[in-house]
Amino acid sequence: MNTVLRDAVTRMVPFGSRVLDLGCGNGELLAHLQQHHGCSGYGVEIDDANVLACVKRGVQVIQLNLDQGLAMFGDQSFDVVLQIDTLQHLRNAEVMLRETVRVGRMGIITFPNFAHWPNRLSVLQGHMPVTKKLPFQWYDTPNIRVGTFADFKTLAHHNRLHIQDAFGLQEHQEVRWWPNGRAATAVFQLTAAPL
Repeated sequence: MNTVLRDAVTRMVPFGSRVLDLGCGNGELLAHLQQHHGCSGYGVEIDDANVLACVKRGVQVIQLNLDQGLAMFGDQSFDVVLQIDTLQHLRNAEVMLRETVRVGRMGIITFPNFAHWPNRLSVLQGHMPVTKKLPFQWYDTPNIRVGTFADFKTLAHHNRLHIQDAFGLQEHQEVRWWPNGRAATAVFQLTAAPL
């Protein structure tokens, strides 16, 4: 995980939070939050090698396929639920967004922004983009969907989710002016909309 993304997420997570990290990979982010931000919690991961890496880092991890949902967790079980570059791999992305704010008081979602200008240029030239953020060819990508910063805002509104903060990340900086075109990564901080 790059340090810009790690630091941006860390700033959004209140100190001492109970965190659920969905698709936690090797547990690097959750270990950082535990060691440097007073957090506790669990990672959720399906890959055997990543589960082992989490255990070696001292991160509590549950091996679970996220396409099966989060029924094992009660409402508001966590302060923060993270989906860091996970959403684009899920078949039930819309359900998992709603589950994120059901299980957590706040959700932090990041994903590759397909509307980033180099991606647009690549498509205009007749090819699917291959970039640092989207490093695979179209025929062997683990991403089952692509989305844009603007698309996600629409999806959040459609699902009655409240966007507390939204910005892009590009190289080593936050992008707040026109992140839909200027940022490779979209970052959203969400809560359930008040009733």
